[in-house]
Amino acid sequence: MQDMKIGVLGAGAMGSGIAQVAAQAGHDVVLFDKNEAALLNSKKALRRIMNRLVEKEKISLAEGDLICKRVSYANKLEDFSDCGLVIEAIVENLDIKKKVFSNLEEIVSPSALLASNTSSLSIASLAASMINPTRVLGIHFFNPAPLMPLVEIIPAISSDPDRVKEARTLIDSWGKITVMAKDTPGFIVNRIARPFYAEAVKIYDEGLADPATIDWAMKTLGGFRMGPFALMDLIGHDVNYVVSETVWTQMYFDPRYRPSLTQKRMMEAGLLGRKSGRGFYDYSEGAEMPDPKKDESTGELILHRILAMLINEAADAVFLGIATPKDIEIAMTKGVNYPKGLLAWGDEIGAENILNILDDLHDRFRDDRYRASAYLRDCISMGGKLSP
Repeated sequence: MQDMKIGVLGAGAMGSGIAQVAAQAGHDVVLFDKNEAALLNSKKALRRIMNRLVEKEKISLAEGDLICKRVSYANKLEDFSDCGLVIEAIVENLDIKKKVFSNLEEIVSPSALLASNTSSLSIASLAASMINPTRVLGIHFFNPAPLMPLVEIIPAISSDPDRVKEARTLIDSWGKITVMAKDTPGFIVNRIARPFYAEAVKIYDEGLADPATIDWAMKTLGGFRMGPFALMDLIGHDVNYVVSETVWTQMYFDPRYRPSLTQKRMMEAGLLGRKSGRGFYDYSEGAEMPDPKKDESTGELILHRILAMLINEAADAVFLGIATPKDIEIAMTKGVNYPKGLLAWGDEIGAENILNILDDLHDRFRDDRYRASAYLRDCISMGGKLSP
């Protein structure tokens, strides 16, 4: 498959990263964008990255030059005509994606695979806009694509299983760790991770703790690389909130996925996080980060409340067949760098303890966001383990 030419649609950070991964795996790559400045920036960025790898003696100068030469930059979709796989990485808008895919179908060969890098939109809906929906699937990388090992493979109902297997084998050959996900809102990672953000903001809204304290609890006591507020600021509230709202609406407004009004107001006010200079924290020059209140009892309460929500979501993903327990554990540790697999973490804490936390929250708030998964209750009643 190494002689297959790869097309990448969209020269933003994600598209450029996917193009780099494919080029480093030995493929000729066509990177498309209507914006000439985006193409130029991507070309310069790839050269800088290769120069850094040469300086660190990770690759030779000749290898760096060859990788750069493998990527060609295009502003016409017709340049994808001889690509065996085209991966779309443009704006998260289903109508725009459908239009682009319909145009691509007229250009590429009948045997070419067409994939979307969407993080939460319906692959089935995208495939339904095609004359031949059997060759359409989701191939979801995580940002930054060259560094993050996980890739979610998402077949649509109409996808040809053999073509899906072909795509997964190809991405595996790029040195990535692939997991299979059902075509449901958020797939594995963006579905299960929602409480990491939403429950943290709800705790803040209740006045239980400020962002710095919640972040401290999750990092210092929980072992997460970043706290939820720092991570939301890094991702950008325009991105993080939109994913939350998309999952919520596509899940028929299930209270479990209800996004935060506080985060929505921040997005509306332009307080997007690091990219705008201010989010939950102030990133302006000379600004100091607030100190957390390092009370371990409060910290443990915060940690176990958010953990209970995350573990419950992972359990429900098993119950609903979103992915296998093994793939769920891989996805959450390799896709968002959680310190442990959530199902194994649930076994460590104890399924009954997780259930008690959820039931207590449900009794207190009378809010169905805290309803426990049937899988969690079944494991307790049968004396089994959550983890594979």
